[in-house]
Amino acid sequence: MLRLLLGSFLTCIWLGQAAAADQTLVGEDGLHKQIWYLQSTGDLRRDLHKANTDGKTLMLVIEQLGCAYCVEMHARNFQRAEIVDVIKASFVVVQLDLRGDDPVVDFDGQITTEASMMRKWGVFTTPTTIVLRNDAAVGLSLQDAQAFRLPGYLKPFEHLAVLDYFATGAFKTEELRPYMRAKLDALVSQGFDPANW
Repeated sequence: MLRLLLGSFLTCIWLGQAAAADQTLVGEDGLHKQIWYLQSTGDLRRDLHKANTDGKTLMLVIEQLGCAYCVEMHARNFQRAEIVDVIKASFVVVQLDLRGDDPVVDFDGQITTEASMMRKWGVFTTPTTIVLRNDAAVGLSLQDAQAFRLPGYLKPFEHLAVLDYFATGAFKTEELRPYMRAKLDALVSQGFDPANW
């Protein structure tokens, strides 16, 4: 009897955790979404203006259907309050689909599809995160407007460190590698393992 009760209790806990972890939103395009993503107008110039008006930095997150690391980013990184807090305080995030056929207006005013724009920008892997310069003006090409491009997935602590690098303005005076090394060393000195943070 005790075994049956214990088994039922553990099953309830497991189901509760599975349900909590399955709270991720999935859009009509099949991509995972966050409630704090900006619903883009389809005109990146307007999205950039919105970020600038809000005193924030525009961040583009490029994903695609079937991308395991995109799912990992939503399931692990975007479940960490530390990461979400930095993003919401400092960035306006627009999600783009690497293979999307929705029409979109590029920063330079060209009307195209998401997929064509990704080829033009040289984005071939997902997730890719692009951070725009705060002083980026409408009409610039992406190459001239971007401050940083991060192709691929980062583990949560590394992701937080990169976000912090931009949110604090450290990118203006420091190189990324030494900045990341200092953050990792500080975490280790506090007894944490960055791989399991």
